[in-house]
Amino acid sequence: MSDIHLPDSSLPEIPGKRYFTIGEVSDLCAVKSHVLRYWEQEFTQLKPVKRRGNRRYYQRQDVLLIRQIRDLLYLQGYTIQGARQQLLDPKAVISPTESRLPVMANAGDDEEENSTDNVKLGTPSLGSQTPETVWHLAVEEMIDDLQDIAQMLSHPH
Repeated sequence: MSDIHLPDSSLPEIPGKRYFTIGEVSDLCAVKSHVLRYWEQEFTQLKPVKRRGNRRYYQRQDVLLIRQIRDLLYLQGYTIQGARQQLLDPKAVISPTESRLPVMANAGDDEEENSTDNVKLGTPSLGSQTPETVWHLAVEEMIDDLQDIAQMLSHPH
């Protein structure tokens, strides 16, 4: 999967299954697995079922919610905080300067000023996360990838 932010119209159709793995949701929503795990921490509405070894299983409504979050963040330019507000009350009037950033936000601005703005606006930049959080997300992604590899090896095609 690429890092390109695809419009919703180019996302694949959601199959008629009851549960989806994090890898399937990642493909269906064009969002990487570690981003999905991060969004679980940031958006209380997103709560996949966890079973067997803490494996995540998403339902159709979770996939639709993830696509909505993705649209707010990637296509409409909302920050995490602004997207949270939109999900809680879509009719709420939100100040663009407080809840949105342009696609090329703060390009060329002073680095110190950026980190202050990111903290105030709640954007998930690596500069505003602690090294422990970044490390934790990276380790979670590696564990998920290793579990997927182990599953593929145990069920060769």
